[in-house]
Amino acid sequence: MLKNRRSELLLILSALMFASNGISSKLLLDGHITPWRLAQVRAIGASAILAIYLWRKAPKNMRITKAQIPRLAILGSFGIAAVNGTYFLAISRMHVSIALLIEFTAPVWIVLYLRFIKRKYVPSQMWIALVLALTGLAFVAQVWDGLTLDGIGVIAAFASAIAVAIYFVVGEGLSKTRDGVSITMWGFFFAAVTWCLLLPIWSFPTDVFTESIPLSGPFESANAPGWVLILYVILIGTIGPYLCTIVALKNLSASTTSAFGMLEPIFVGGIAWFWFSESWNLIQLIGGAIVIAGIYMADQARSKTA
Repeated sequence: MLKNRRSELLLILSALMFASNGISSKLLLDGHITPWRLAQVRAIGASAILAIYLWRKAPKNMRITKAQIPRLAILGSFGIAAVNGTYFLAISRMHVSIALLIEFTAPVWIVLYLRFIKRKYVPSQMWIALVLALTGLAFVAQVWDGLTLDGIGVIAAFASAIAVAIYFVVGEGLSKTRDGVSITMWGFFFAAVTWCLLLPIWSFPTDVFTESIPLSGPFESANAPGWVLILYVILIGTIGPYLCTIVALKNLSASTTSAFGMLEPIFVGGIAWFWFSESWNLIQLIGGAIVIAGIYMADQARSKTA
């Protein structure tokens, strides 16, 4: 029974790992490291581990052509470095679950890009999806009460959504000539280069690796060294879920995989409630459900776009 559902179980595990990444990241961002430095060390660590993995499994896949370098550089700098940096900034200033919900509106912006920039046909359900997503976000933010969410956090979360959209648009083109693992490895490599150009590696606050960080929540009396949490972000919050998704995609359609991706905001909400006591009122819960419905419809519309 479980063997027959192996791919589905891998996708659920992937969503859980991605969701738990928000906890370790938020603990680190609580005065121990800046969002930019966390994004930097995540990119360096992920690219190094994926490079070793590829070198052992399929060294030929590591080769790139001159023509692919600009696209991979854009993917890394805008589609990965920008995603991580803005997402970490967002969760450092607002609920992890709300930040991720906003980031997950990326399919909406992708379809709008296809319609108005690429001039492609877009199914009518896309406009319903857009209305649902924006209405749901209005409920989550409770706009009738004024600015109830952190302004910078909201801007960062929307910037992250746009960056995710760039990642998928650029990555989709690259996927026609390269495998997924090598695309991600090179993407993280160029993300690491971008961060190292902006933030010299020799000035990295290395004391965070040995700093004792309170785990809060159910483990309030316990601490963990910074390197353990950073390693968690890299391995469990990045490499693990990505590889699970790659394996699952071999047996499932892209639409099924994206549907399982909708579990991540739900898991994040549950974990954040348990760990940080991040609570939503009834209006926000309804809004969150509406947003997820809109995101799913937008993702389906994207697959039908000519």
